[in-house]
Amino acid sequence: MRRTVFNEDHEAFRETIRAFIAAEVVPVYDKWFAAGVVPREFYGKLGELGVFGINVDEEYDGAGIDSHKYEAVIYEETARAGVSFGGSGVHTLLGLPYIKMLATDEQKKRWLPKFTTGEEMWALAMTEPGTGSDVAGMKTSAKLSEDGTHYVLNGAKTFITGGVHADRVIVCARTSAPREDDRRFGISLFAVDTKSAGYSVGRKLDKLGLRTSDTAELAFVDVKVPAEDLLGEENKGFGYLGTNLASERWGIAFGAYAQAAAAVRFAKEYVQDRTVFGKTVASFQNTKFELAACQAEVDAAQAVADRALEALDQGELTAAEAASAKLFCTEVAHRVIDRCLQLHGGYGFMNEYPIARLYADNRVNRIYGGTSEVMKSIIAKSMGL
Repeated sequence: MRRTVFNEDHEAFRETIRAFIAAEVVPVYDKWFAAGVVPREFYGKLGELGVFGINVDEEYDGAGIDSHKYEAVIYEETARAGVSFGGSGVHTLLGLPYIKMLATDEQKKRWLPKFTTGEEMWALAMTEPGTGSDVAGMKTSAKLSEDGTHYVLNGAKTFITGGVHADRVIVCARTSAPREDDRRFGISLFAVDTKSAGYSVGRKLDKLGLRTSDTAELAFVDVKVPAEDLLGEENKGFGYLGTNLASERWGIAFGAYAQAAAAVRFAKEYVQDRTVFGKTVASFQNTKFELAACQAEVDAAQAVADRALEALDQGELTAAEAASAKLFCTEVAHRVIDRCLQLHGGYGFMNEYPIARLYADNRVNRIYGGTSEVMKSIIAKSMGL
């Protein structure tokens, strides 16, 4: 299909990323998969390549580009190769927007140069054991010291992507009790140095998919957080969190579309090589019909993902539109990847084949960033229902 979302600069970047993946990722990816984590030094290579600095202002050593289209290219190219850049997506998609939106000039000068090089990796710690999507129900607390120089952080977080390698984590914590008429009041955001005393990384969680993305439990026991590491204003954290949800959900939607497109590519290559009953699997009418149906769904998902990308870059992507894109693209990816795995037969169940890894990786798309059921609620509300 003809696309208008990318220009020559994006395509040149695509060539760079594709070559980088072929040289630096594909040869060692099986080792990363077995280890369940991307080596920390790999993020330095992404920094050298300029991946982390694309959306960072030039005064902080970035490229100063205000667009998500380069991220979109990375989604497509990693999916195409059947690989992952680990938890680095959280660094740029979740960490950077909060720094750009909330950090003071002094904070930006301290944080962004190291952010850009990958010397200091960031993560976001929102979810807690027992709260899930109920962010307002969090128990982690941050109490300001009597002299006002620091906060004392106590609590725990779970499902924190990038949590193992993170050097600084945006931690959501209660600085005040919720109000009777507003249980969302009282949450604040802190950029916590992971080397702080009392900060600890618990288990690296054993996930069904996304094996190379480090996801961890975090614990805070009397962690002293300097007052100058508060992000934004005290007690207004819940509102800040909501402003980034549209871009996060776009990212999941676009990533899911890219996975679906990759699944069709993997299946097409497999059925053209695989023979059964003296004929290639691709020669059977059922195979052709299945792949044709999958391609049609991928085409539709691409159009939805691209439209959401354009709206996001123009600052016009609404919560309902982001929810609709996420719901549609993740459901399409679920159906397409399952059907493409089926075309692989028994080999589709083997982790040595990228379709098997893709199948497992894709499942979380309908859960994180807001479940499909939450997306439906948002869409229904926008319809006046």
